[in-house]
Amino acid sequence: MKIAAMAAGAVGSYFGGWMQAAGHDVAYIARRAHLDALRKDGLKIQSVHGDLHLPKVNATDDPRQVGPVDIVLFAVKLWDTETAAELAKPMVGPQTRVITFQNGVDAVERLAPILGADNVAGGSAYIASVIGAPGVISHTSQFAKMLCGRIDRKPDAQLSAFVQAAKDAGIDATLADDIDRERWQKFVFLVGLSGATGAMRSPLGPILADPDTRDFFRSLMAEVIAVGRAKGVALDPAYLEDRMKFGDAAPAGMKASLLHDLERGNRIEIDWLAGKVAALGRELGVPTPANAAVYAMLKLHRMGKTNP
Repeated sequence: MKIAAMAAGAVGSYFGGWMQAAGHDVAYIARRAHLDALRKDGLKIQSVHGDLHLPKVNATDDPRQVGPVDIVLFAVKLWDTETAAELAKPMVGPQTRVITFQNGVDAVERLAPILGADNVAGGSAYIASVIGAPGVISHTSQFAKMLCGRIDRKPDAQLSAFVQAAKDAGIDATLADDIDRERWQKFVFLVGLSGATGAMRSPLGPILADPDTRDFFRSLMAEVIAVGRAKGVALDPAYLEDRMKFGDAAPAGMKASLLHDLERGNRIEIDWLAGKVAALGRELGVPTPANAAVYAMLKLHRMGKTNP
């Protein structure tokens, strides 16, 4: 298959790299130092499941040089969604599927008017990975899973073919029956992880070990479930305990990408995480005091050091 990773960050590069290793034609859309490193030394993935080095990769900052592809792994930061979608247009043909592996719960709705509702699919990636250095992806979690599917839940031959190709490449991939529920389920843990680790400037292990901070982490996730159910999403209230067990089984040093960005002085996605939960709570009449507190604590940092 012909695949484009846009952008070739921690998620796009990880899954794109293993697809290339399995023989697929992968293009990496990157910028600045990361792009330079990919062109010079190729892509390096350092993983708990084994390392991978692809000495030669097709890396560019211009999607026009790539042309139409079968699959776009769309994983840009949420503030870049519309801008990146416009740039991605040369890679999207009638049969292309753009799978958004972004955080948040509204990426499909934001992409569809730009790239076409039939071309855009929802996705969820469960993986702890960061750009450890330009050209180097560090994967630290035992899990590295992706799900995808159409929001309208219709069968899709292109997505089915991609999922099978990913499985053949050794990737834990699933074609979801209800990707809307799946993205909300991911959102539950993501909001808890980003809110707790970001507000407390701590990895997850110490947060879960203390009864007070553990309860706060639980409250963040409980509010997401309440908001999602108020929107009509089929979330089981018992899913909260499932996510608590998931957190307990995760590496003690696990941090949300938001905290990594915060520590580096980068822009953060707080408006689409705790901020989104608080906004939906106001709209739907659902109390969200924990998420509102996180948003207030981190709001002044959302643009990074260059523009606080």
